Amino acid sequence: MAKGVNLLKEASQQGVKLAVLPELFIPLYPSSIWAYNAGRFDGFDDFWARLWNNSVDVPGPLIDRFISTCAEHDIYCMLGVNERESSRPGSLYNTMVLLGPEGLLLKHRKLMPTLHERLFHGIGNGQDLTVADTPLGKVGGLICWENRMPLARYALYEQGVQIWAAPTADDSKGWLSTMAHIAIESGAYVVSVPQYIPRCAFPDDFPVQLPDSDEALGRGGAAIFEPVNGRAIAGPLYDQEGIVTADIDLGRSLAAKRYFDVVGHYSREDVLRPPA
Repeated sequence: MAKGVNLLKEASQQGVKLAVLPELFIPLYPSSIWAYNAGRFDGFDDFWARLWNNSVDVPGPLIDRFISTCAEHDIYCMLGVNERESSRPGSLYNTMVLLGPEGLLLKHRKLMPTLHERLFHGIGNGQDLTVADTPLGKVGGLICWENRMPLARYALYEQGVQIWAAPTADDSKGWLSTMAHIAIESGAYVVSVPQYIPRCAFPDDFPVQLPDSDEALGRGGAAIFEPVNGRAIAGPLYDQEGIVTADIDLGRSLAAKRYFDVVGHYSREDVLRPPA
C-alpha cells in the first residue's frame, strides 16, 4: 500500500492525472510457477491464508487510503487488487478499481481467470462492465486476457470509452499487438501495464519456494497507445521499475472514429447481432 501511495505522489509530481497500476498490484500476482503444487489439496494453506489476509475489501480502509491520496494530489488511479469480502471470508477475486478525489468510481471483477489463476480467484458476474465518466474523459478497461474477449470489449465500446486501462501479467510481444489493435478498434487511448516483479520483491519468509535464480517473475513492458494508428507513444518499458507517461488529446479519439466507429457506422448490429 505504501509503495502504491508513493507512486501516486511521484506520478502527480510529473503532472500525471490518471495513473494505472498493474494487475493484482496488491498484494501479489499468483505466479504460474506455483500452479502445480497449488492444485493439490495439501501444502498451500499457508500461502492461501497469507494471500487472503493481505487482500483488499472494496470498499474498505485500503481503498479509503488511496482515495485520500487521490484527493490530496488531484489524481485518478486504476488499481489492481486481490479482492476479498471480510464479511464472508472465502473466495478472492481479481479486481480492478478506478479511484479519484470523489471516491470509488468503478469496480470490475475479472470475468474469467486464466489457467492457473482459477486456483486462486473466483469468476466475475459481468454486472460491472462499466465505464466511468470523469473530468479526464470516459475511463474503463479490462484485466489481462479479458482484453481478448470481443464481446466484453464491445460492452465497453458501447459506453463510449475514451481511455482504456489494461492491467495485466502478460509481458509478451503478442500482448502489445493486442493493445495496438484495441486502440484502433475502440478509438481510445490504451494504457497497458504489465507487472515487473523482481526476485528481490519477495520477503524472506515467503511461504512458497521461489526460483533459485534472480530472474524476474515478470518483465514489465508498460506502454501507451494512441487511437488512430495504434502506435505506442510511450514505452514499452522492460526489466526495470519506472513510470511511463504520455500526454493525450481526446480529439484524436474523435478523429479515429471518423474513419472507424465500431459501435456507430461500422457496427452493423442489424446484421451481426443474433435475433432475440
